[in-house]
Amino acid sequence: MGPLTESFVFLLQQIQFADDMQEFTKFPTKTGRRSLSRSISQSSTDSYSSAASYTDSSDDEVSPRDKQQTNSKGSSNFCVKNIKQAEFGRREIEIAEQDMSALISLRKRAQGEKPLAGAKIVGCTHITAQTAVLIETLCALGAQCRWSACNIYSTQNEVAAALAEAGVAVFAWKGESEDDFWWCIDRCVNMDGWQANMILDDGGDLTHWVYKKYPNVFKKIRGIVEESVTGVHRLYQLSKAGKLCVPAMNVNDSVTKQKFDNLYCCRESILDGLKRTTDVMFGGKQVVVCGYGEVGKGCCAALKALGAIVYITEIDPICALQACMDGFRVVKLSEVIRQVDVVITCTGNKNVVTREHLDRMKNSCIVCNMGHSNTEIDVTSLRTPELTWERVRSQVDHVIWPDGKRVVLLAEGRLLNLSCSTVPTFVLSITATTQALALIELYNAPEGRYKQDVYLLPKKMDEYVASLHLPSFDAHLTELTDDQAKYLGLNKNGPFKPNYYRY
Repeated sequence: MGPLTESFVFLLQQIQFADDMQEFTKFPTKTGRRSLSRSISQSSTDSYSSAASYTDSSDDEVSPRDKQQTNSKGSSNFCVKNIKQAEFGRREIEIAEQDMSALISLRKRAQGEKPLAGAKIVGCTHITAQTAVLIETLCALGAQCRWSACNIYSTQNEVAAALAEAGVAVFAWKGESEDDFWWCIDRCVNMDGWQANMILDDGGDLTHWVYKKYPNVFKKIRGIVEESVTGVHRLYQLSKAGKLCVPAMNVNDSVTKQKFDNLYCCRESILDGLKRTTDVMFGGKQVVVCGYGEVGKGCCAALKALGAIVYITEIDPICALQACMDGFRVVKLSEVIRQVDVVITCTGNKNVVTREHLDRMKNSCIVCNMGHSNTEIDVTSLRTPELTWERVRSQVDHVIWPDGKRVVLLAEGRLLNLSCSTVPTFVLSITATTQALALIELYNAPEGRYKQDVYLLPKKMDEYVASLHLPSFDAHLTELTDDQAKYLGLNKNGPFKPNYYRY
């Protein structure tokens, strides 16, 4: 038998072997599911980290609320997973500072003047190395800060420990329960002898809690800064109802947030989150992205670049037309739900993916959310007796139907990138600088400048934030001549665009 014939026989044997393994590709039996789940869990425990976060497994059984911890200065005014992780967290913060030069520049320029002296800021954001740089900048500018997490999965425990060691009253840890989440917020707000006069929020939960539980505190707040679609929507609802008794700054719709954090950050972090959790290859995969705002645009650009076939769902004809012109097919979710491999929500709405959609999905369909709130996917409808939940690795659940079909749910429907991976430090520097300037503006504004309403960041401030980041690229702006400025009707130093300009 010649070499070619031998190779052909070997190939036939391999094909036969593949046929024999067909059973493995079918829906596994209940016993098979358990053993498969155990083996995946074991391997992922050994080698997988969802957000490069240091974790001491010996502490996992004890709730931080039940621990007595003090930092090196003897303070116990915090609640974190393990204060002993502070040194590791400090290194994380120092690394983040290297790519947040604009925020550090703002800190150096303004710390002599202490523009936030007397400010008592209560904050509820993701607690990561990048937000730690923001918090420590606010402290350097004179503020006192108390902080909790806006997402139960996004806290980097070592960073929270580093903040606590530095003297920040931080109440947060990765994997909080719903009860823990509200307890942490309450501990930030409710402290004898300390009353907040500024709020920095991400999602509106802190603002809602103070408004409902501590109305007297809420009335004395000098300003609210909010950076998410969900939180801004809540503020506009309060304003429309005549119940917003303090000025608020809508950072989410500032140009430097919308066009950089929402677009460019999500363009890079969507793939990071999906790859870390599922190891999926995107070439040829069919993906439906619900929402074609800035977040959706960023996600779609990344997925298209890797060869995915991308569909869009939209309610807005303008965004839908943009999607069409960018080469995407706009569909209703019900039209493609049986065939797609991945479903990504980024609308800021609720019940975008319903139980009916989930029931019709194909086996092994991946479902995740890139919006702030966990309301976009109807996860509650999946917690029923006939469905089995299996945790296969950190932030990855297989929800299994009676016929063996499984849907891969990431982060229980919460924000994918900050729950399951990390986000680019540089782009967060842009958002953090915007937040810091908004706080300074509201805190120092003369009486009467801002009424009890929701405001956009002044255009001049947006441009200033952008200019602080240009040196990182060795970028050099062209300056208008006097004659050119006069021709355009502009100040040579800006602002360069009217408020109605669409970037």
